[in-house]
Amino acid sequence: MYQGMLHLHSVLRWVILILLLVAVYRSLVDKNKSFTAGHRKTGLFLMISADVMLLVGIYQWVTGPIGLKSIQANGMSVVMKDSVLRFFAIEHLIGMIAAIILIHIGYSYSKKDITDTVKHKRALLFYGLALLIILIFIPWPFREVGEGRGWLPGM
Repeated sequence: MYQGMLHLHSVLRWVILILLLVAVYRSLVDKNKSFTAGHRKTGLFLMISADVMLLVGIYQWVTGPIGLKSIQANGMSVVMKDSVLRFFAIEHLIGMIAAIILIHIGYSYSKKDITDTVKHKRALLFYGLALLIILIFIPWPFREVGEGRGWLPGM
């Protein structure tokens, strides 16, 4: 079950990155146009995908070997001294929760009774910040914390 959730988590990463790029691009290009139902739906699909990712990630953090179990087995002081354990037990979790909160805030502005220009600016700001945080806290294969992990599940 854990391995399947790991693959789902990896696939959803790409879905969220693509949706974030689309949302940021559309808000940037359409900044002086009306905020349409298409803009809102992109944000909604992004938010739903991020929420599913959060649930899968929490499952992995609780049941997997490098989250809560690592803290319980090694103690917090050992985990905080090891950069890989610290990344998965603390940094990745906090960074991604912050990004998901920003996605929720960005989507909430699409429902407010404010001008379309402001909606685009706020979506650009919050989705852009979420994209930056997510890119920083993904365990990419070229980083120390991502060594041995592929770009896609099973690779």
